[in-house]
Formats: sequence, structure tokens, C-alpha cells
Amino acid sequence: MSLYKVGKIVNTHGIRGEVRVVPTTDFPMERFKKNNKLVIVAKPSNIEVQIATVREHKQFILVSFVNMQNINDVEQYKGYELMVTEDLQQDLSNDEFYYHDIIGLQIIDNATQEIIGKVSEILPMPANDVWVIKAKGHDDILLPFIEDVVVEVNLEQGLAKVNLLEEI
Repeated sequence: MSLYKVGKIVNTHGIRGEVRVVPTTDFPMERFKKNNKLVIVAKPSNIEVQIATVREHKQFILVSFVNMQNINDVEQYKGYELMVTEDLQQDLSNDEFYYHDIIGLQIIDNATQEIIGKVSEILPMPANDVWVIKAKGHDDILLPFIEDVVVEVNLEQGLAKVNLLEEI
């Protein structure tokens, strides 16, 4: 079963079992709804939980889980990742992609057809996402995910063609 990260528990909140979650999903209001199921990635085995309550608070989402209504029930999960199973992922339009689909793609310079490197990370920024490219023998390259730069994404072939910016 494939799991996909949607947030991280960064702390507890109060004594009634709420946790502060930093969302790492483009769909926080869809992912963190009452009765939705999540997976806490824990050792020795993952824990499936169901959301009992959810509310926004500053830059966090405050969540409590069914049968975990006390700080002692949730304190041990500080720093743990929250995931969803593949069947709970939302359908995307043709020009949208999940981060896990993009990370690992081979990046090809559209002008020269040379391989630049691979996407190692995606940085979510207010204007647009930025792809971090691990370039062969060079420092990391930062590419904005905008139409003028990323001209083609082919998930089947595992590559993306880009127009490099002149500053690079």
C-alpha cells in the first residue's frame, strides 16, 4: 500500500488531544475533514486514525483523533508524518501533478536536448512551486514551475523538458 505525505504533527495543543499539524498538501481542507482517515507513520508499525475534530489556527491545522481525546494519547506523535493511502488521492487536471510524481523526473534542456539532472525536491512558494534540480557536477538548479520554463512533463517516460532561464 502506497502512502503519501499530507502533513506533519509538530506539537500538541491544549490537553484535550488536539495536535498542531503543518499541512504539506495542496488540498488541506479536503485532506483534513472530520471522519477522514489518516496514517501516522510510526515505529514499529503505522497507526491508522480517524479525524474527530478539525479547525484552523494561525498557520496550523488543529486536529484531534477518534479515541485519542487526551494529551497523553497524542503527545508521543510529535514530529511524526501524516499520510493518506493512494485510494484517497484526488483526481487532478491534465496540467497538475502530485509532488511524488515530479520528484525523480529527469530534466532535459529543451534547446540542447541534454540531460540537466533530476528533480530532488519541490519548494512550495507563494507565486509558484520551485523545482530543485540535482545537476551533474554543478550546484543545485532552482526552476520555477511556470509555463515559460517547464514546457513538457511526461510521467510515462519519467522526464520533463524545460527552457533554462538566462541567469542560470
